[in-house]
Amino acid sequence: MTQGSFTVADYLLTRLQQLEVRHVFQIPGDYVKHFTQALEHFDGVDAIGAINELDAAYAADAYARTRGLGAVSLQFGVSTFIALNAIAGAWVERSPVVVISATPGADMRKITEMYEVLYHHSTGNLDADREVYAKVTVKAITLSTNEGAADQIDELLVDAITHRRPVYIACYKEVWGQPCRRPPEAPLQPRALPSPPQELADAVEQAWTQLAAAKQPLILAGVEVLRFGLSPLLQQLIHASGYLYTTTTLGKTVLDEGGPKHIGTYSDVASVESVRKVVAEADCVLTLGAIITDDYVDFIESKYANMVLATSAGVRVGYFPYPGVRMKDFMEALLARFEATKGYPLPVEAPPQPEPWTRNSDPKYDAHPQVITYNRFFQHTLAFLKDQQLLGEIVWTFGVSSALYVATNACGLARNSFLSSAAWQIIGFETGAAAGAQLGSGKRAFTVAGDGGFMEVCQSLSTLARNGLDAVIFVMSNQVYAIEQVFVDLSAFEPGPQHEFDTFDVLPKWDYLALAQAFGAVGMRVETIAELEAALPRIKDVKGKPVLVEVVIPEKDLPDQMRRLGLP
Repeated sequence: MTQGSFTVADYLLTRLQQLEVRHVFQIPGDYVKHFTQALEHFDGVDAIGAINELDAAYAADAYARTRGLGAVSLQFGVSTFIALNAIAGAWVERSPVVVISATPGADMRKITEMYEVLYHHSTGNLDADREVYAKVTVKAITLSTNEGAADQIDELLVDAITHRRPVYIACYKEVWGQPCRRPPEAPLQPRALPSPPQELADAVEQAWTQLAAAKQPLILAGVEVLRFGLSPLLQQLIHASGYLYTTTTLGKTVLDEGGPKHIGTYSDVASVESVRKVVAEADCVLTLGAIITDDYVDFIESKYANMVLATSAGVRVGYFPYPGVRMKDFMEALLARFEATKGYPLPVEAPPQPEPWTRNSDPKYDAHPQVITYNRFFQHTLAFLKDQQLLGEIVWTFGVSSALYVATNACGLARNSFLSSAAWQIIGFETGAAAGAQLGSGKRAFTVAGDGGFMEVCQSLSTLARNGLDAVIFVMSNQVYAIEQVFVDLSAFEPGPQHEFDTFDVLPKWDYLALAQAFGAVGMRVETIAELEAALPRIKDVKGKPVLVEVVIPEKDLPDQMRRLGLP
């Protein structure tokens, strides 16, 4: 704890510690100094100094995804506004991050009223931060006094862990350092939100009628199952029903992958053919915890009437909504039905999963087996990790990129080991997330970025080095925004000088080895499959430093997963 009296900052830190938060990512500032000073001397919660605000907020988001709650401390105005993009992603993708800040204090506000002084980092509206964050949090508060601060902090944190979404708390500058009572020893618990009994019974009855009539039912699991701790319940449902199951891209690794019921990840046309076929033929889809994005427009249009959908927003059975029914209650009631009904579990097994990489690699390079393509990168990297029995010790991070959609074809990954910005779809999340993913999970972060994604937040490499984290950043270096070009004009990937990328999708060439040295990381460059295979054991042996690997791929490598996505 901090020296001297127990403060409002100590109270928040103690409550975070009770909720298993062991690290707070921070950007310093004068307004928030009382909190950062308390954090520096607080036993059991470490300050992780980040290089910029996006870096800090992405890391806090990934930490929350792997640990259940994350926290980031930011300066008023100039820091909070930069981090807003990352927190919006956490809001969309159900990641409970506590955003901590401070505003000009009571004395400063009095001076503003008297002399119309504009304080630094302010828009002139000293409540602007809270007003903006109210749009992307379940609660945003500013404490003007220590009176009642403990109760307000408790209520705020309960909202975060109940709804699995971000919250925002600021104090007047002086309040973080003011005295506060100590919290009880018992950690806070999510708020109980029971379903109305009759509405639940009606929803289950309607759903059971639809499910029982189905000849080829399927479970589609999404990320909310993981966020709300319902993965064991999902596994029980799969076992009791015998249904085949798949996941969304965002929900990938909601369970340990594999087994006779897992068909692979469903990422629309980027999926392998066997997955697309099972989904297309399903006559009822039990969809649990899935955020339906525009990646799934064709799916939702074709399956809407034959879908049983349960999320944090309620339940829908076909065209009948049940907004008051809670996902957990609904899943438990369905489980009881399956367990009590003769004929379940169904004896069906998933079709064999074909090797995805060779069949999806760009045929332009068939005659050049040493050229690294997106698909060949994952083929050889995953083979190495599997051979070394390392898949269970890795957590992957992806922003939106061609690599993300290719990587969804991977199978055999461990539960909660695939973090992505598949709904918010921000370029750069992957690199910023590495520190939080590694610290939160206790596993080594494997990040796969494009040139553009890495360039967005390359300073995150310095954060990793500063904190002695041996995360690995693979930069798929083709010097273009390939994913953007896919959706602008696919013909640019055709051979020949007459087919060129749009100017705005062409990126500068960076010296990644020099950058790695400057930031204190280990740098490597691989141009062939042989070099990649030689580098992977070296990467495995690096300890205490991040590794930046430039993976040179052809500018016009178009994985078939992306070609299918880009077709009109």
